Amino acid sequence: MLAERIARHEEAPADDHIVVLRNAAWSDYQRTLELRGDRPVPRLAYMRGVLQLMSPSQDHEAIKSVIGRLVEVWCLERNVEFSPFGSWTLEDKEADRGVEPDECYIFGGRKDAQRPDLAIEVIWTSGGLDKREIYRELGVRELWFWRRGLFTMFALRGERYEEAAGSEVLPGIDLAELATFIDRPTASQAIREYRAALQGRAR
Repeated sequence: MLAERIARHEEAPADDHIVVLRNAAWSDYQRTLELRGDRPVPRLAYMRGVLQLMSPSQDHEAIKSVIGRLVEVWCLERNVEFSPFGSWTLEDKEADRGVEPDECYIFGGRKDAQRPDLAIEVIWTSGGLDKREIYRELGVRELWFWRRGLFTMFALRGERYEEAAGSEVLPGIDLAELATFIDRPTASQAIREYRAALQGRAR
């Protein structure tokens, strides 16, 4: 079960395959994007001459997908308009940075947004680039990191991220509660049980 794999992750071998290339130019990053084409992997991140290629493990992909579905359930139950954009390639040549989140969202029905309101990253394997620094320069309003069953939330305030106790883009969402549903045997079970919990509280 996913819950068991999460619980023993500290002793488990690293499952994500991460390659970090140094002394890479912006043109190298762009060429790698072109060569990959429309395929979902590897996911790329770039910052100041360092290019990271990451092929996520099955567990990594399962966790990020369940998190996304639960966020969407919360939005539906709370009548929050949202649009999911998955691993949207976010990049800025002047900032010399680019990244592809595990999941990302725009809220409120806006059609012309250049950046997501929220990016979500699953940290299953340590190492690689400091993605928080990349997202900061790209101007993403809020960033959630999931690691070993827990969420850490960062809100962009001015030109820096600050750790936040609650979400500013989804006020009222309880990430500690949401995290308890991630380890269900199937995504459908996680969705049903989380929806029931939210509806029970609304009565």
